[in-house]
Amino acid sequence: MAETAGGGANIAAGGRYPYYYGPEGRLVLVDSALEAVNRGSTTIGIKTPAFALLASHIKPVRPLIDPAEKIFVIDGHIGATGSGYIGDILQLIDELRLEAQKHRLNFESPIDVGSLAKHLGSFLHNYTVYAVRPQAASVIIAGVDQTGLQLYQVDPSGTFFRGSGFAIGKSADAALDVVQSEYSADMSVEQAVALSNKAVERALGERPIVEIGVVSAKDGRRFQKLD
Repeated sequence: MAETAGGGANIAAGGRYPYYYGPEGRLVLVDSALEAVNRGSTTIGIKTPAFALLASHIKPVRPLIDPAEKIFVIDGHIGATGSGYIGDILQLIDELRLEAQKHRLNFESPIDVGSLAKHLGSFLHNYTVYAVRPQAASVIIAGVDQTGLQLYQVDPSGTFFRGSGFAIGKSADAALDVVQSEYSADMSVEQAVALSNKAVERALGERPIVEIGVVSAKDGRRFQKLD
């Protein structure tokens, strides 16, 4: 029995870990998931002291087929969007909604945005530990809580970041350059919409159709989609 157990350990050490880690110690499956994200819709997150905005490119579809929804309400005060495989994005959106509902039932109060981002990071990290493929999706979460407006990006590895400007998806670096160069803390929602459209257009090289969602520090503090 000891010999069998040892053989199993050798298989795990000799077979499992090279399967997960590349020569430079990088997580191979996570890198592949990130490559899938980089082929997804160009998606922007912008936060100012007054509001947080999410914008995602709606890719053209075949005739008679409705485009996929890109901006999602998670709870009254939180919204999210993503880039990558749409099936994986939808699973992560469902996980966010479930966690927000659990918090309301258990504590009779809305969940704070940071806790929701941390939960999603842990959920995604589990896919890098066990023998399943990582979710090929990155998510941007925008919301408002007792600490103010919040904007988070969560990647397939489970790593999450908080900030005022993010870009994921196709040509995200080009889009982020536009956001960083023209960002202003006192911009209006209309200016932020124009900036997100410009960033997506720069990334794609064409005039895009973009879905937008906004949450404000005032006006009911609710996340809502814009027409």
